[in-house]
Amino acid sequence: MIKVLVCDDSAFMRKAISSMLGKDPEIEVVATARDGEEGLEFVRKYDPDVVTMDIEMPRMDGLTALRHIMMEAPRPVLMVSSLTTEGAESTLKALELGAVDFIPKQLSKVSLDIIKIEADLINKVKTVAKRKLRHIAPRTGGAARAAVHAPVVKPSGTLVRDVVAIGVSTGGPPAVQKILSALPADFPAGIVIAQHMPPAFTGPFAKRLDGVCKINVKEAETGDKLTPGWAFVAPGGRHLVLDQKVSRIDLVITPDPKEALYKPSANVLVASTANAVGRRALGVILTGMGSDGMEGVRVLKEKGGRALAQSDATCVVYGMPKAIVDAGLADEIVDIDDMAGAILGNLYK
Repeated sequence: MIKVLVCDDSAFMRKAISSMLGKDPEIEVVATARDGEEGLEFVRKYDPDVVTMDIEMPRMDGLTALRHIMMEAPRPVLMVSSLTTEGAESTLKALELGAVDFIPKQLSKVSLDIIKIEADLINKVKTVAKRKLRHIAPRTGGAARAAVHAPVVKPSGTLVRDVVAIGVSTGGPPAVQKILSALPADFPAGIVIAQHMPPAFTGPFAKRLDGVCKINVKEAETGDKLTPGWAFVAPGGRHLVLDQKVSRIDLVITPDPKEALYKPSANVLVASTANAVGRRALGVILTGMGSDGMEGVRVLKEKGGRALAQSDATCVVYGMPKAIVDAGLADEIVDIDDMAGAILGNLYK
């Protein structure tokens, strides 16, 4: 039985989340808390396997409570986030502090999507509970910041790959930050990223990365040119694809394919990259639920590209990387701390 603590100052939200989780026989909501202070008290009292945590609360807010949980007794925490720019910035901060993922606050609205939201919530709780926070530590303090910014050295040799396509989901923002912040300013390839996020989140995510990286990072727009030393984050709710011209690679933002399970989709991005540049592409599949990216990597491999998968031991959720490993599509399995170096090394021959 998975024990869950629901912490939210809204009685409606406490009831809504508890009701949804209560429909699964493997989950028990052991307590509900009205603010961060009561949440901490109940974490100590009930020792839940997973905590859902609102951000804006009286007495003690969710970020403060999260810091205390990560210092005292780390465990998977899912943030309840409003899908706004302000909500995105707070949620990204929470993910840096050790939260594993977030739940959209829109689940408080009566919606035709309620069944899907319910399924996602239950799936996230059950998935992150299995990890028992073995590999999640609070990302605070000078030592942690120094580690994030540890540079990698550019190898000698001939540059044979100049496009890196990254697919990532749950647990992704800190992983992507760890990789990009370690790359040198003269990184010789262009980077495109499909991170599963709502529309309001990808802009602040890109801006946050740009502030801590030597390379340039921005949310992709139609008409952007793929350039060495630049990383482009696909906008939430739409797909990013590459369009190979005679002397350049243009980026295109599109709603198609509309039937894709995720928008942005790692499959769409990686397959598009493979079709645009073939063996010049390197695919990187990081932490996340499901198998998005596997079919894209399959196309990549057929075109002569290479693919890296994040290791089970360093993933928050070993789903997306596991899919390409199990399919025999991964050329290397790499710990997240070594991924920046592995990416750089795989660009050269």
